[in-house]
Amino acid sequence: MTTVLITGAGGAAIPGLINRLRSDGYRVLAADMDRHAVGLFLADAGLIIPPGGAPGFVPALRRICHEENVEVVVPLVDEELAPVWELAGDGVHIMLPRREFISLCLDKYALAKRLAVCDIRAPHTRLASEGVGAAMRFPLVVKPRTGRGSRGVELLDSNEALRSYLGGSPYGEDKLILQEYISGPEFTVSVVAWRDGEVQAVVPKEVISKRGITRLAVTRRNDRIDRLCRDIQSRLRADGPFNVQLRIDEKSGEPVPFEINPRFSTTVSLTIAAGIDELGGLIRQAVSGSNSCRFDQWREGVVLIRQTLDEFVAESDFNARNDHIRGVQRQ
Repeated sequence: MTTVLITGAGGAAIPGLINRLRSDGYRVLAADMDRHAVGLFLADAGLIIPPGGAPGFVPALRRICHEENVEVVVPLVDEELAPVWELAGDGVHIMLPRREFISLCLDKYALAKRLAVCDIRAPHTRLASEGVGAAMRFPLVVKPRTGRGSRGVELLDSNEALRSYLGGSPYGEDKLILQEYISGPEFTVSVVAWRDGEVQAVVPKEVISKRGITRLAVTRRNDRIDRLCRDIQSRLRADGPFNVQLRIDEKSGEPVPFEINPRFSTTVSLTIAAGIDELGGLIRQAVSGSNSCRFDQWREGVVLIRQTLDEFVAESDFNARNDHIRGVQRQ
């Protein structure tokens, strides 16, 4: 039985992913820094680990992988993505794009500049320390240069609003970016690729409602989005799963990417429901080779309705689940 370790066990998509992998015959371990992360109670074992930026993070994961015979690690938290790659030298399959792609995408300013160099249209982007500049017009987006979950992201309509934001922001102006606002429908797109670089599937999902993460979305076919995502893979070489966030410019109809997440996104569950099991399929390819799984057609018009599902158990059952959760100390 292959053992899979998933980090970020408190994420919105975690319950469905754990249940899916367990039903497919995997032994699933879930890890998080929060003792009460929901995934810790659902997996075969729950593990409390240090934050991704802490010195003890990699040693803790290394110890888990050694003691639990982990073959596959699925990191879902941005701060963990680059450090987790250190485990690849131990023979563990890391379900992420290449390190260089991760580093690029986690720096939103560097990513916008690289896309422009590659002749891929991105929103005009400047450091907040550089000011708005003559080429930018309000409304514009201000957000941290590195960050996730829409934290610190605001749409501003004037210089006065910008000054107010900067005055109250915990970030320095060199840590913030100003970005052209593209008006039009927003999409979050799963791009399924692995180490040979072939794009095996592109699944665009139109965002209906979003509060930090996507709450409602529907799968939509769009040839221009498909071509864009294949261009990104061709020119930036992710060679692993990634997610493109973009808007369709309402004037030109052109898809304009504003962020790329170098990991599985929280809408991976919708991709799976539409017929592309990007998580399980890529795990099979990692463990058993590229010919072990091929992706078929996916269904358009599948809607994600993200919800909180209450579960009620006897206290004895809850205590039994607690027995599966343990802390991992630095070795």
